[in-house]
Amino acid sequence: MAANKLTLRGVVRLFFILVTLLIHGVLFATVNFYFPHYEVAHVTGVEVKRVDKDGPITKANPADGPTRDVYYIYTQNPQNDKVMVYRNEDTRWGFPFYFKFDSADLQARAQGFAVDKKTVQVKYYGWRLVMFDEFRNMTSMKEVDQNATAAWPIASYIFYFLLLLTLFLSIQFIRGWFDSEDKE
Repeated sequence: MAANKLTLRGVVRLFFILVTLLIHGVLFATVNFYFPHYEVAHVTGVEVKRVDKDGPITKANPADGPTRDVYYIYTQNPQNDKVMVYRNEDTRWGFPFYFKFDSADLQARAQGFAVDKKTVQVKYYGWRLVMFDEFRNMTSMKEVDQNATAAWPIASYIFYFLLLLTLFLSIQFIRGWFDSEDKE
């Protein structure tokens, strides 16, 4: 009866596999955060807030450095009435490379959509993390039919597929590398 003992070689192989999983997990999260996603919603309102490096300026958070105006767009999902707040900031020439220079124009269009109660498709990147006061950044919006469904983020799907492929190949390479050394 052969006992399944954990050898040093097995621990090192497991370590390499875990590092590969960790690297691919970070890459999956990066693609999910920076690549565009779409959502169909009604614009319910807009707002402009003065913020600094610590977030919106309030009595509890007085300005302690350079400040800037940040646009916010409030939406509501027509199917389940779930609300979502989007940040509307220019990316300009910086990363991520959306080359967005028209946040003021987008804010004006959003105000018009809110008044007319239009259904829009929102294109955004980022995550809404309530605990950290982090908002998705809206990059564009367009009017759509009342029964429209959100577009598919094809670029994200392509990168997810490529990452799954490289994850599978990396794990097979690691397993093959250690298995070939065991046979020698």
